[in-house]
Amino acid sequence: MTTSLSTDLLRKMNAYWRATNYLSVGQIYLLDNPLLLESLKREHVKPRLLGHWGTSPGLNFLYVHLNRVIKRDDLNMLHITGPGHGGPSLVALAYLEGTYSEVYPNISRDVEGMQNHLGITLDEAANATNACQVSTAQGPCAVEVVSTNEELIIARHCDCVMKTSHP
Repeated sequence: MTTSLSTDLLRKMNAYWRATNYLSVGQIYLLDNPLLLESLKREHVKPRLLGHWGTSPGLNFLYVHLNRVIKRDDLNMLHITGPGHGGPSLVALAYLEGTYSEVYPNISRDVEGMQNHLGITLDEAANATNACQVSTAQGPCAVEVVSTNEELIIARHCDCVMKTSHP
């Protein structure tokens, strides 16, 4: 038997999805002014982006719906995502749930916490050498990278497919 979701549940899920999308975008692009309380300026935008926006809405959408099914059916489930560009989504979701602030108490669930969260600064030398941690030690939390060379792998795979398809 198929039942429709209530208007109230859809409204709440949509609001949660939009909030995670906003937090994801903020992590990727913003260095300051997390609630855009003033007009956006160049100094509010990060010089180097961490993550990709294109991955975020889909991951956030999937998470919101999985959460609904987990609650509805009382499931014991683990959602696993691969390494890559979806980090901002997973952090945004953990932030909204409150678990991120449990691990990083200085990133509270208020404007100051959002500012601390966005204010991550990169260690340019560590970033240039593909170190595991690319944030400065003075930052509010650690930004760690799992290098996958996925662009190179995709390029090699495309080259192989093209050679096979068009000898």
